[in-house]
Amino acid sequence: MEAQTIIGIAQMKISEDPNEVLVAPNLGSCLGVSVYDPKRRLAGLIHCLLPLSKSDPQKAQQNPYMYVDTGMAAMLDQMVSRGADPKHLIISVGGGANINDENNVFEIGKKNLTVLKKFLWKNNLLLKAEHVGESVSRTVSLHVGSGKTLVKTQGQTIELS
Repeated sequence: MEAQTIIGIAQMKISEDPNEVLVAPNLGSCLGVSVYDPKRRLAGLIHCLLPLSKSDPQKAQQNPYMYVDTGMAAMLDQMVSRGADPKHLIISVGGGANINDENNVFEIGKKNLTVLKKFLWKNNLLLKAEHVGESVSRTVSLHVGSGKTLVKTQGQTIELS
């Protein structure tokens, strides 16, 4: 039986337990980014709140996972140090919605996604799948044993990878 581990806001978890499911619930403008190395069977899921650490470097130093730029760098460093090969990584993302911002004043979700894509591009990594935008909440789950990333939104479950 699979055990769920909840990844809250500004948290990250890496696992190689095939019976574990990493879950980032209630993603509005936040991103839930799943990273999986199928050869090493190593999975990581991060729940990022804001796009850029330069908005509060002190906070970013205390918790790099709060920000897309520092959080993704920290997660990938840890995965590689545990044997993941960047060439094999399957990366998917859910979230980045436009919640409580009807007039598009802040566009945090859109900025989070832009920073993620720039980070991946700079590191020669590809985004395999995404379920982002609109104004709906999502939950991203990564099944460590299979590497499947699922997004649940509005009563539907969609497989990303």
